[in-house]
Amino acid sequence: MKSIQELEQIRNRMRDQMAKRENSDGYRIVVGMATCGIAAGARPVMRTLIDELKLRNKADVPVTMTGCIGVCRLEPIVEVFSADGQKTTYVKMDENKAKRVVAEHIVNGNVCTDLTIGAAENQTK
Repeated sequence: MKSIQELEQIRNRMRDQMAKRENSDGYRIVVGMATCGIAAGARPVMRTLIDELKLRNKADVPVTMTGCIGVCRLEPIVEVFSADGQKTTYVKMDENKAKRVVAEHIVNGNVCTDLTIGAAENQTK
């Protein structure tokens, strides 16, 4: 990088790329893929999410990875972000739960409240 103008060009290019990743529904999915998540089964969960999205013609929903989300005892963790910035955190995920999240939340817009971190925390009290 040699100048402010070059930095501006990079920023604009990245902004354009991010805009292209947005989809018509505005959802994006983030899977915790740190060591704790992988050990708990996050890889098959992520693969199932991607496969289900393709199967349901929602392949434009980005599925990305992140490091540790911070609640290792509840791994695998999947976060679903909506267009308005709302975040839903799903915990103790497996392939069947991943299929359900795609069908109910991503396709039909209904949060699976029984799979969320709030539901898990209420069970431990």
